Parts: sequence; structure tokens; C-alpha cells
Amino acid sequence: MDTKKLRQKILDLAIHGKLVPQDPNDEPASVLLERIRSEKERLIKEGKIKRSRKTTKTTGAACDKQEVPFEVPSGWVWTTLDDLAFYKKGPFGSCLTKSMFVPKSDNTYKVYEQKNAIQKNEFLGSYYISKEKYNELNGFAVQPFDIIVSCAGTIGETYVLSETPEQGIINQALMLIRLHSRCVEDFYLIYFDYILKEEAYKESKGTAIKNIPPFDVLKNFFIPLPPLSEQQRIVEEIERWFKLIEIIEQGKADLQTTIKQAKNKILELAIHGKLVPQDPNDEPASELLKRVNPKAEITCDNGHYPKLPKGWAICRLEDIIEYEQPTAYIVKSTAYSDDYSTPVLTAGKSFIIGHTDETEGIYNKLPCIIFDDFTKDSRLVDFPFKVKSSAMKILQVNKGIDIEYVSQFMSITRLVGDTHKRYWISEYSKLEIPIPPQKEQKRIIRMIHQLFKNLETIEENL
Repeated sequence: MDTKKLRQKILDLAIHGKLVPQDPNDEPASVLLERIRSEKERLIKEGKIKRSRKTTKTTGAACDKQEVPFEVPSGWVWTTLDDLAFYKKGPFGSCLTKSMFVPKSDNTYKVYEQKNAIQKNEFLGSYYISKEKYNELNGFAVQPFDIIVSCAGTIGETYVLSETPEQGIINQALMLIRLHSRCVEDFYLIYFDYILKEEAYKESKGTAIKNIPPFDVLKNFFIPLPPLSEQQRIVEEIERWFKLIEIIEQGKADLQTTIKQAKNKILELAIHGKLVPQDPNDEPASELLKRVNPKAEITCDNGHYPKLPKGWAICRLEDIIEYEQPTAYIVKSTAYSDDYSTPVLTAGKSFIIGHTDETEGIYNKLPCIIFDDFTKDSRLVDFPFKVKSSAMKILQVNKGIDIEYVSQFMSITRLVGDTHKRYWISEYSKLEIPIPPQKEQKRIIRMIHQLFKNLETIEENL
């Protein structure tokens, strides 16, 4: 289940008036809007806000039906964001720089930052300005219940300040919104926090934007305003649905964790001889190892792997693996392109970091294992490649030992170490690995494939 799309669908239904039923007894939104406009006019007359240069007393008298994005139910009304709130973006960069910040004291004022909006916490941050600078920039001062909005990078994240916020101003990366009437706050935030981001994306012609749209664009966004009673029903219904979605997401996350743990458990059982039954007719692993490496130190039991099945043996990784330095296969140019055919690899999480058009120095003795000499990450590779740097070893497993079995062993065998050094020669190659008979190795890998496929099917259907 795509819970992100489900959330979006619920919000789409909400702003189209299709999430909850309408009640003909609700006071029409047009009456609510007139009260909000009257409050706005009062604030203008008292000098608390200024009238927008592009608006008049008649602004929003009735949005042209040809201009609005879609039809809304009876009792709703279209308006603009400018009708509902006062907006103020933070001061220009040169007006507020870090050189102006001072240590916090009884006579300083807080500078609210983008992280206050993103992390929904007004107490974060340690930037302060003097009383003189505050008086100079008091046009950017916050008031109780102001909405602050992140304007750059992570755009559109909102936070409502408390009834008693610390006195201060917003910085350049924030916008301040002061609703003319807080009665529409919950519905307004739903619209602004989610839908406005989509509208902003469209305004930027389908490209990812780094800054919130200009005020002239922002103020003219249409907003569908339901009756106040319906707004409350919509907010309650959204909260109910979102709580259910959060439960689903948590269950999904828990199941994904369980699946990961199950995979590790399967591999643990595999290397301890408990995943598939043994066959007494299989040639013992000790005989196999004698052929693979007559000099190998072979044991059948030790403290790390007690009570291994009969027929199993233990040796060191270096007894069954040959390593090669990657120097001859390092890519010369990092001008990667998806149009090129040869992948450039690292053993870490990114694995394929790009593709190159270089035709020389391509590793093709396959399959092999690449091992990061510093992080100790490893990967099984079965296609030609080049490498990013010399910080790895290319490993070849001796004939007769299943390379995938060795790779799975390495994937769950972590070597503790926090020093910056190359680990393969000094330590990792000395690790002991339990070796099953050759035929049992094949059965183990087939069983791992089968069980992993079942788990991945479950994961894909979450």
C-alpha cells in the first residue's frame, strides 16, 4: 500500500468537498469570509497591517468562476490566501548576518530559524540580536500564534508559535503568516502545508524548487473555503484517517524490520548447518578442502562453531580465497553517464556509483567478491566492472567452494574495529568459516534463494 498516495487522495477529497457530507444548516462560508474581511479592514484602519498595493476593499468580492480551479459544493466560497492572512518574508541577507549575533542575555532577542519550522519546535536555536538591532528590524517580529514557514531548501514546512513565544524576529529563510482570524487555522494549515506545495511545484513548471514562490504568486493562489462547521468535520476526518495510516506505516516498518531479522536468522542457520538436512552420502568438507588447498589448517569443531554437523569442516577465509589489488581496474575519469555501459563499483551501500565509457582495465574474471578494506562491506559481483579506488580487494573463491555461500557468510560476519586501516590482510582473511560438503553448499544456497524470494514477495506487497 502506497500510504503517501493515500494521504494525498484524502487531502484531495477534502479540498474538493468530498471527504465529509455537507450540512445545509451550516452557516455559508461567504458569511465567514465577510467576517474575516471585516477583521482585516479593522486591522488596516488601526495601522496593524498595511493594505496590499495590488488589492482594494473589494478584493475577493467574488472569484471569477472561469478562474477557479474546480467547482466546490454549495455553501463553500473561493477566496485567495491574501484575503485570509498577513504575510511577511524575513529580512534581506545584508540586513541580518551572523556578525550581528550576540550572546544570549536579559536584553537580547531571539532569531527564529528555518529549523524551528521544519522540526516544529520554537525553542531550538541559539542566535540572538541586541535590542538596538531588534528595534531596527521589528517589522519582522513574531507575535503569539504566528505561523512560520520554511522558505528555502525544505520549503513549505509550517509551525504555529505558542501563545507566549520568546520575543524575536524571523530570519531570511522564514516567512511569517498572521491569520486575520484564527478560526480557520486548522483548515488553512492543511491547505498550506500540503496542497500549496503542489501548486508551488506547478508554478515552477514541473521542476524541483529551492525557494517558496514569490509573494505576487503566493497571494493570488485560490483557496476553497468551506463553512466553519464543515472545516471542523474535515479536520477531524483527516486526523482519523491519518492516525490509521500511521498505524499502517508503523506496522509496515515493523514488518520490514522483522523481514530483515528473518533474513539474518536464515543466514545464521545456514552457516551453522541448521537450514537444510545433511546427507550422509555427501563427501566430507575436509576432503574437499584438502583438494582445494592442501596447506589449509582444517578443523571440525572450535569455540566459534561448536557442534557443527558431521561432514562439515572449518578453515580460514585465506585458505579458500585469493585476493587481487584493484589498481589495474581503477577508473581514470569520474565523468560518469547512464549512457555508458561499464559500471563503476564500490563495496559500500551505493554499490554502482556510475557508468564509464572506458574500455581498458575492465575486470571480467567472474563471479567475484569485492571487499571494502576500510568499512569491511562486501558484494558478490557477476558482471564486468571498474572500481572507484584502491580501497578494496577483489576476491576469488577457490574452485569447489560455492562463492555465494562465502558471500552470504561475509554479509553477516562483522569484524569489530574502529581504527582506519586496511582489514583484509591484517584481520578479515584470518576469520574462520564453517564449510559444508560441496553438495550441501548447493542445497543451502537454493534454500536461501527460496526463502528470500518468499520474504521479498511479502515486502513488495506491503
